[in-house]
Amino acid sequence: MTLEIFPLLGIGLVKPGDEVTDILEPALQPLQPEAGDVLVVTHKIISKAEGRVVTVEGDEEAFKRALVETEAVAIVRRRGNLVIAETKHGFICANAGVDRSNAVGGTMILLPEDPDRSAHRIRIRLQRSFGVDLPVIISDTFGRPWRRGLTDIAIGVSGLEAVLDLKGSTDWMGRELEVTEIAVADELASAADLVMGKSSGIPAALVRGYDGPRGEGRGRDLVRSPDEDLFR
Repeated sequence: MTLEIFPLLGIGLVKPGDEVTDILEPALQPLQPEAGDVLVVTHKIISKAEGRVVTVEGDEEAFKRALVETEAVAIVRRRGNLVIAETKHGFICANAGVDRSNAVGGTMILLPEDPDRSAHRIRIRLQRSFGVDLPVIISDTFGRPWRRGLTDIAIGVSGLEAVLDLKGSTDWMGRELEVTEIAVADELASAADLVMGKSSGIPAALVRGYDGPRGEGRGRDLVRSPDEDLFR
C-alpha cells in the first residue's frame, strides 16, 4: 500500500454559522476524490462553524480554569496550571480540550459537541457532491502518556473502521495474534498532520491510497473503557 497526502489549500477563516462542506468542496475539487481516499479535518474549523467558540470575560487565566471545569466530567490529574481531564466524549486530555491556538483574540475554542456526528454529516454531504463515499476523520492534537511531544489523533470518524482488529490472524512468522488492534484512524490523522500543522493555516488534508476496511467505525471506538484502564 502506498499513501499520498495532499493538503487542502485556500481554506480561509471559518466563522460560527459557516457550512463546513461549502468550505471544503472548492479545496477538494482539484483533487477529485476517488475510492481509497480519506479526508482528515482538524476539529478547529468544525468547532468554529458549530459555534463552539467562547468569548473570554475578565481575567483570561481564571476564565480558562473555570471553562475547563465546566467542560470536564472528571479531573484526572493536576500539576501547576496543567489539568488532565476527562471530557463528556470520554477523551482524557489536557484542559478538557479547551484551546487558544488558532483562536481569534479574546476567544477560546471547545471540542465539537459530537465529533462522530459532525464527521458523518460532512461525509454524507461530500458524497452527494463528488459521487464517491469519502470517509471523514476529525482530528485533534493530543499528548501521550510516557511519550514526549504531541501528535494528532482521531476524535470523530465516519466511513471506515477506526480500529483494525487483527486478533486471530497470523504474523509473518505464522504466529497467531491474540491481542493486536491497530488504531488506523489515529494513524491516518497523524499522517495527515504532517502536511497541516498549527502554523500552516491548512486545516484539512486528503489521504490517498488507504486500502483498509471501510465500515461504520466511530471515534468513540478508540476510547478505552474505564474497566480496561490500568492507570486510573
